[in-house]
Amino acid sequence: MKKTLLALSLAMATTLTGCVIAIGPDGFDTGDSVSRRDSKMREKIADLPLGQSTESVREKLGEPEFSEAFAGKDGEYRVWFYRTHRTKSDGDTSRDETTPLVFRDGKLVAFGEDAYRQALAR
Repeated sequence: MKKTLLALSLAMATTLTGCVIAIGPDGFDTGDSVSRRDSKMREKIADLPLGQSTESVREKLGEPEFSEAFAGKDGEYRVWFYRTHRTKSDGDTSRDETTPLVFRDGKLVAFGEDAYRQALAR
């Protein structure tokens, strides 16, 4: 009986070697979890009502990946960039993987690439 259990244990141990279980908590993102996170951020941005303050948006979305500020003819602009899609699986977020949110005088006035280009032209 002991020999049978020992043989079974060894057989199971050798068949399980090389198995990797990717769990994905803190610090390890599987491709699927990155896609889900980016998708959730797109949904959150789409649901933002215009006119919200920067503080309110920060509470809902967290800190932006990048930000810019400039003065336009019609006020002060701040643009926050949130990651919403992946173009390269390199572990870094680049500008082309984000969606811009445009604030004028502390209020959300638009989001998206077209809105960003329009704000830059003012």
